[in-house]
Amino acid sequence: MYQAHFGLRELPFGITPDTSYFFACSNYQAALNTLLIAAKNGEGFIKITGEVGTGKTLLCRKFMASLDREFVTAYIPNPFLEPRTLMMALADELETPIEKDADQHQLLKAINHRLLVLAREGKRVVLCLDEAQAMPIESLEALRLLTNLETEKRKLLQIVLFGQPELDRKLQQEAIRQLNQRITFHYHLGPLTKDDMNFYVSHRLKIAGFAGSRLFDRGAIRALHAASGGIPRLVNILAHKSLMLGFGEGRQMISARHVRAAARDTGAAWKYSWVKFWLAAAALLVASTSVGWAYFR
Repeated sequence: MYQAHFGLRELPFGITPDTSYFFACSNYQAALNTLLIAAKNGEGFIKITGEVGTGKTLLCRKFMASLDREFVTAYIPNPFLEPRTLMMALADELETPIEKDADQHQLLKAINHRLLVLAREGKRVVLCLDEAQAMPIESLEALRLLTNLETEKRKLLQIVLFGQPELDRKLQQEAIRQLNQRITFHYHLGPLTKDDMNFYVSHRLKIAGFAGSRLFDRGAIRALHAASGGIPRLVNILAHKSLMLGFGEGRQMISARHVRAAARDTGAAWKYSWVKFWLAAAALLVASTSVGWAYFR
């Protein structure tokens, strides 16, 4: 690949969540701070939402890695499970011995006992659920029942939901209004700003071992933001393809031309290109109408 050509130890723009590449811009640091403060306060439900590719899974892993030894974490990456299977997955994460034919009541009892044991040891338990928008309504209600487990001092289980904006709409349903009322902390992850883009690219290159001053010129950075809409996953895909194109040409600097070529090869990037096209067309139409009206008057 192109690592040696550009003086890199590893590929800098992989799409697999790697906490060493966590970019602490104001948006992502604020989300992480919200999670850590909520966890320390012992809140029952916490919610993080964001569009596809905004880095929710990476934030989740960074959050779990940032917790001290006082916390025990459980992670369920795909919670599209019916209530009993969801509880079995939680029991497995907490290393709770259960019978194979245990019903939902027995599962809840076993989990409660395990949580009490951990509480006596001075431990706090945090359950993180990724892709929470895919959870059935019945399983979301089962989660609410799990947060009823508590001592006189605090909740035995804290739950963090990571999901796409569809999660918000699902939580508005009448059947789970009690769960929605229990969400005390919430943060929405937005895309990277234009100002963040240059620092984001430089940060990932530095972590990957790049020692030069600049690898993507300013035009390339602008093109990256325009083609990706600031979505980190798309930025990574486009930057990786741009580096491949630059390597193929023997270049030492990536330009906007390389990024635009990468965008043409990436279906998801066209969405943001067309949005910008229509916004520009609308602005031109408004400007033309204003000039015409002024001339008419």
